[in-house]
Amino acid sequence: MTVKTSISLRDSTDAFARGLVDTGQFPSLSAVVQHGLELVRQKTEAEAAEVEALQAVLTARAQGPFVSAPEMRKGVSAMLAEKRRAHGLAD
Repeated sequence: MTVKTSISLRDSTDAFARGLVDTGQFPSLSAVVQHGLELVRQKTEAEAAEVEALQAVLTARAQGPFVSAPEMRKGVSAMLAEKRRAHGLAD
């Protein structure tokens, strides 16, 4: 389902978007905007996953034994990678 809406763009943003359409990178201005919003959604979800993973690490750290800095980095990296995979995002 699609919804028709109206948006306002700065002149420079409009020129950039039209340039993408003119060069054939996108079929329409709507496609440019949809792609941009999808990127914002992915970024927002990735940031939320990172915050969730960090909160889990901090909670576990506060309740658990001492963990060295290298062990902590390895654990954080593993949790972030897992959250990104769960959300369909690249590492």
